Amino acid sequence: MAEAVDTVRKEEHQLLKRKGDETLKGTKYLWLYGEENIPLRRKEEFKRLKSLDLQVGRAWAIKESLRRLWECPSREQATQYWRRWFWWATHSRLEPVKKVAYLIKRHLHNVLTYFTHPITNAVSEGLNSKIQTIKKMAYGFPNPEHFKTAIFFHCGGLDIYPC
Repeated sequence: MAEAVDTVRKEEHQLLKRKGDETLKGTKYLWLYGEENIPLRRKEEFKRLKSLDLQVGRAWAIKESLRRLWECPSREQATQYWRRWFWWATHSRLEPVKKVAYLIKRHLHNVLTYFTHPITNAVSEGLNSKIQTIKKMAYGFPNPEHFKTAIFFHCGGLDIYPC
């Protein structure tokens, strides 16, 4: 969803720039923040930007609304919330947002499974990321055993240095 918001921002920035308006200059990362993570020094600027009725403002609001899906207490409520969100996203006249909405719709069953079994793959994704970093460092290892030892050391909580 963040990619869709950024695409909307880029398109709108180009459009405004042609008219000589630099309103969106330097705001890329501002639109990618969650509302609770906007830096204090930029809160006023962001509040002003949101009040300007920009397309990127609508895309950001749709993104933030989708994040609230995870707060639903049950699968039934999540399904109802999803339907309202999907209608809003698909009627937003923002093509990148619509694409994401239809992509999520294709995988909706899997998304809603979270409300039956609240398990994510975040831990395995984090571990995989750590192993990929070790792999980048491993180019200097003389053999795969040393790479394996490094994985055990960094990911297994060992308190010894790898060979």
